[in-house]
Amino acid sequence: MKKFFLLAFMVFVVAACNLSSKLRSGNNSNSSTSSETVDGEPVEKANPTAAQTAAIANGQPAKWDQQGITWTLPPNWNKLEVRNESLSYGGGGAFLSVNVSVMPQMEKLMDISIKAMYRAAKTNQTIGKNDEVKWLELDGVRGVEFRESKQEMAGDIRRLEWQAYRTYAGNTQLVTMILSTNSGDFAKHEDELYGILYSTKVVH
Repeated sequence: MKKFFLLAFMVFVVAACNLSSKLRSGNNSNSSTSSETVDGEPVEKANPTAAQTAAIANGQPAKWDQQGITWTLPPNWNKLEVRNESLSYGGGGAFLSVNVSVMPQMEKLMDISIKAMYRAAKTNQTIGKNDEVKWLELDGVRGVEFRESKQEMAGDIRRLEWQAYRTYAGNTQLVTMILSTNSGDFAKHEDELYGILYSTKVVH
């Protein structure tokens, strides 16, 4: 019975992955497209604009020793919390939050699962919840990047998010990285948020 439900789940996810949602997002980044594609969609690599590079110029390295992930942060950002499976930094009303979830059950389903995440993000784009969705490779790790649309209230949180699977220390992990600020301040912080995102280095 368990095998039947697993097979049914896989069939459902594969079907979802084959939906013909081909909307292209408005792109405020300068990512470069590689020759790699996923179900016909290009996989982009980090290629920050001059403004995004300048936003973290003379910045400080933030190294997550427990998880082998590093970033370059603007000089005015500070460490808020670093734990084994979660990390947060912030500065000037903007934040970086990262979570690592150990998921041994996904070892053989990583590709199926990440494709389902991409299609879910694209569906949210069609209904206006996201205004950017793309495959984004950071330091050799392919993941899904999406940006929430402008929120109803200026004080509501607006997020730029990247999710990816990797194998680290013998474990299958889902890495979720969220860069956020108030919706009303998002444009002001946008270059530094993308600059931080594109600076990511991931051991895998």
